[in-house]
Amino acid sequence: MAARPPALSEAEGSKPSLIVHGGAWDIPDSAVEACKAGCRRALEAGWKILSSRGTALDAVEASIVVLEDDPVFDAGVGSHLNRDGRVELDAILMDGTTLNAGAVACVQRVRNPIHLARKVLESSVHLLLVGEGAEQFAREQGIALCSPEELVMERERAAWSRCMANGGHRAEHHQWPAPHGPAGSANGTVGAVALDQHGGLAAGTSTGGTCCKLPGRVGDSPLIGCGCYADVKAGGISCTGWGEAIMKIVMAKTAADLLRLPLGGVAYGESAVADRTTHTAQEAASAAVRLLSERAGGTGGLIVIDREGQLGYASNTPRMSYGYVGADGSFVVGV
Repeated sequence: MAARPPALSEAEGSKPSLIVHGGAWDIPDSAVEACKAGCRRALEAGWKILSSRGTALDAVEASIVVLEDDPVFDAGVGSHLNRDGRVELDAILMDGTTLNAGAVACVQRVRNPIHLARKVLESSVHLLLVGEGAEQFAREQGIALCSPEELVMERERAAWSRCMANGGHRAEHHQWPAPHGPAGSANGTVGAVALDQHGGLAAGTSTGGTCCKLPGRVGDSPLIGCGCYADVKAGGISCTGWGEAIMKIVMAKTAADLLRLPLGGVAYGESAVADRTTHTAQEAASAAVRLLSERAGGTGGLIVIDREGQLGYASNTPRMSYGYVGADGSFVVGV
């Protein structure tokens, strides 16, 4: 399913814009308010920076830190456990002005991997660092390492134990407290996209990955063009969902290319509109999700800000948690 946010006023290069997500999954009723509250706090952190003429990179990083620190989401503290009962985290941050990016994967002792991704972006000639090498780089950059156990919540340990006892991961083993209905899985990958008053654009994504994944598994989230992409000539995108399917269609880059492409020259069910030549952010988001379903048989969602600050989001899952700043500066959150 896809949802269209209210139309925003026409954005100039100096008008900031911000959108965040907390994952696209089968979020149970009992977790809706917690997901919305987490997205609101992330918006508050990012918008405080943007409204003070701060940069899009700083705003995206600040928003994602809030989501990583919130155990409601599958990022940072509260992440799913791999097959060996450990947390392995992935994150990426991309600068749409320069196309520079920094990413980390399979880190087990970094509480906020988005901080480490920022260090890779700014202080390394490489784009992606993994595992022990990424953690060594963290120490060299002054990022304190935590004990792996600090990232593990009892809720996730219990879910992992149920999965291991019953042949592997199944959604029903991830039970969210449900006083008014059936339990379900609420955890999801997190992300943010921002456009600042200087015309800078940035996007980021952070995740703990899938429950019971093989040690060393890396999904779409930290891969440039798959789980995240940003280019001031097109837009910024952060994705969430089944990583193996998202990688097959390089979903973030696909959405960015749709923002560049004339409406009359692309498939995915779009038709030409007489008074404009390119896809809106919402059209690009919806088209990317259709492609995910039709070509890769996948489920997931994404958030988009185009080069003019217009917003879009879409998913083909029962629910996706999201939040954005409206044209009047109000915070809009939903699931």
